[in-house]
Amino acid sequence: MTTGAKSTRTTPSDPSGPSTSSDPYHPSAPAAPSASTPGARGGLRDFYEDPAVPVASGTPRSLRQARMLAAALGPATAGARTVLDIGCGDGTAAATAAPFLAGHRVVGVDWSQDALRRARTRVPYAIRGELADGGLPFATETADAVLFSEVVEHLVDPDGALDEIRRVLRPGGHLMLSTPNLAAWYNRGLLLAGVQPVFSEVSLRAVHGRPGREVVGHLRLYTARALREFVTASGFEVVRLAGAPFHGVPRPLRALDRLACAAPSLSSILLLHARRT
Repeated sequence: MTTGAKSTRTTPSDPSGPSTSSDPYHPSAPAAPSASTPGARGGLRDFYEDPAVPVASGTPRSLRQARMLAAALGPATAGARTVLDIGCGDGTAAATAAPFLAGHRVVGVDWSQDALRRARTRVPYAIRGELADGGLPFATETADAVLFSEVVEHLVDPDGALDEIRRVLRPGGHLMLSTPNLAAWYNRGLLLAGVQPVFSEVSLRAVHGRPGREVVGHLRLYTARALREFVTASGFEVVRLAGAPFHGVPRPLRALDRLACAAPSLSSILLLHARRT
C-alpha cells in the first residue's frame, strides 16, 4: 500500500493577524511564515513546501465527502453559501466537490505557494492562509462550511486548528473532516503481526516498518472513537461518521476495502460531518 494523502499547508503563522474585511473572499494577503512557528521547526516547513510531497488524496473519498456536504448545504436556490477548503493542496478536492455545490462559493486556502499555483488552475478562489498563531485571513463567523480533508493528521496543534475553524464558521456551520483511520481493518491485522500500521510514520525522510513507499508527513492518527471525542470537545456536534475506501489498497483487496466502509470504525478513511454549536 502507498499512503499518499493531502498534506496540510496551513501550519505557519501570520504575524499580521486575521483580516477583518467584510468580504471573506478577498482578504488581505497573509505575511510570510514566522520562523518561530511549529511549521518552521524541525524541517516541517521545507517538507510541506516540497513539490514532491503529495497534496491530493483519492477521488472516492473526495466524492463521498462532496455528496455529504451538498446534502448538508442544500441547493443554492435557498441562498449561496461560503465553503472554505482549508489545506486545499492542489485544489483537487475542491474541484471534485464543485459540481455538487453549484451556485455555492468554494474558496481554497493553503499556505504553500507551490500548492496555490496549482490550485488556481482548478478553483476560482485560492488564497494564502494558515491555522496557527495569527489565524485564517477571514472575519469571525463568515463561513457556512469548512472542508478539512486529510489535514488534521499533519498538524502539530490540532486543538488550535479546530478552535480557528470554529471561529470562522457561523453558528450551525458545517465541518466536513476526513482523515485516515488508525484502526482500519488491515491495520488491526498488521499490529497483531508486529508491523507498523499503514498511514503512520516515524520519519520524514523514509518509510520504516510499514507497507508503502511514500512519506507524507503524518504526525498523528485517529480511531473513529477518538475523532468523535476530539471534535465534540472542540465545540462541535457530530452529525454523522461515515467511511471511505483508500486508493492505495492493492487491487485484489479493494472490494473488501469498499465493504469495510459499511462499518466506519473499520474503514480506511473516516469521514466526519459535524456542526458548530
